[in-house]
Amino acid sequence: MKVKLITHTPNPEQTIAVAARLCYSPATIDEVSEMLTPEKAAKFVEMLGDLGHDSPVEHVTFTFGIEDVSRSLLAEITRHRIASFSVQSQRYVAENNFSYVVPPAIADIPEAAKEFQLAMAEDQAHYERLADMLRAKHRAAFEAEGMTPEAAAKAAEKRAIEDARFVLPNACTTKIIMTMNVRSLRNFFHLRCCNRAQWEIRALATEMLRLCYGVAPHLFQKSGPSCVSGPCPEGKMCCGKTAEVRAKFAALKG
Repeated sequence: MKVKLITHTPNPEQTIAVAARLCYSPATIDEVSEMLTPEKAAKFVEMLGDLGHDSPVEHVTFTFGIEDVSRSLLAEITRHRIASFSVQSQRYVAENNFSYVVPPAIADIPEAAKEFQLAMAEDQAHYERLADMLRAKHRAAFEAEGMTPEAAAKAAEKRAIEDARFVLPNACTTKIIMTMNVRSLRNFFHLRCCNRAQWEIRALATEMLRLCYGVAPHLFQKSGPSCVSGPCPEGKMCCGKTAEVRAKFAALKG
């Protein structure tokens, strides 16, 4: 898994503090900005967090580049609907010698790891054979319609991999660019940094939080699974490791 913070709203804590302070001030926007030093902005952001006043944090966004994650993770992360996603397309990009994610529980068992690798190799072979069959069919059809051989080959390639991709596994890796505002990110961290979250998206969320905290520590001071800033909301489903989890995220934030 590769995670990179590509860009974010400049001066995120200052931006949020100005937006929130403006609601209660007769001053102009420029005057409010001048009054809020970085230190005052940091304190104001912390106060907003304590009050649960979250709407101003929607003015700030973070954009991440995510690579070498599974299509299974893609299905989970796109459930977070207040976000923007750009994903490498299997309709337009052929999955020749596709890479894949191996679940740690499978990798830990030699026999299971071997079985998994065989399944991936079979999927690759089926994908390539299906693509070849479809490519030949569509190329002949396009040429019969009057296309030049070159144009027919290009159109047939896209049409072929569009359907051949149906045989690809959830383990197949993908690349994502994702943008979220801070309010959505905090919710994402509450849900996906939790021990009960699926292991791959939990690892992704934890790394994203580390990157966000490095840019705006006051903004993400209480971020992480819900038990970092309050009681565990999982009831009987609680992992029972609240102290351990809190120590983990305290260390992550330095």
